[in-house]
Amino acid sequence: MHHTIEVKALKFAYPDGRQALCGVNLMVEPGRKMALVGPNGAGKSTLLLHLNGIFKGQEGSVEVAGLSMDNGNLGQIRAAVGLVFQNPDDQLFSPTVFDDVAFGPLHMGLDEHEVHHRVESALKAVQMESYINRVSHHLSIGEKKRIAIATVLSMSPEILVLDEPTAGLDPRARRNLINLLRDLDMTMLVSSHDMALVAELFPLVAIMDGGQIVAEGETAVLLADKGLLERHGLEMP
Repeated sequence: MHHTIEVKALKFAYPDGRQALCGVNLMVEPGRKMALVGPNGAGKSTLLLHLNGIFKGQEGSVEVAGLSMDNGNLGQIRAAVGLVFQNPDDQLFSPTVFDDVAFGPLHMGLDEHEVHHRVESALKAVQMESYINRVSHHLSIGEKKRIAIATVLSMSPEILVLDEPTAGLDPRARRNLINLLRDLDMTMLVSSHDMALVAELFPLVAIMDGGQIVAEGETAVLLADKGLLERHGLEMP
């Protein structure tokens, strides 16, 4: 069985010369939920943007859903990896919720009936069915986060990749989002500063610092290691 995500010796520098990834190795098995934690500037968002080809590493390799990251596979990879940005306004740009969630399926060339079915299923998965005709622009940040997740679920991805999903949410919206992520039965890689969320939801964790994965393993074990967390600017949940 192929690994859902396999990153080997990945290096990436920004055009200004800043080295963001310094030989990252990371593996996520099918069906597992892994959190990615680390201080600001560790390279977490940069790594996530490599998983659907927005960024291209200068060295090393990225394999997703059994596909190597090259131009020939980019369309398939982007369909396989549902990437949800930290700021939902980067993801929502259509007049209504329906249009936002239908955007991906329409671009996949699906017929009208299938598009409607996918939109309804995706909104149901995030418990936002009643919002189908609402204007995305007018929603709260918690509602927008759910709609942003629906926009990728409508593409039926194999993997869900989320960047800071609880950032900016009030306690109720955060709790709703945690329940939603718990109920989604799929491979997940989620970057988060929310250590309580990590401890509650993700059996596996990778700690990133200075553009490298410095530790990886069972969440319960790593998050109990006070010295390890302190060395990498993290607090125990």
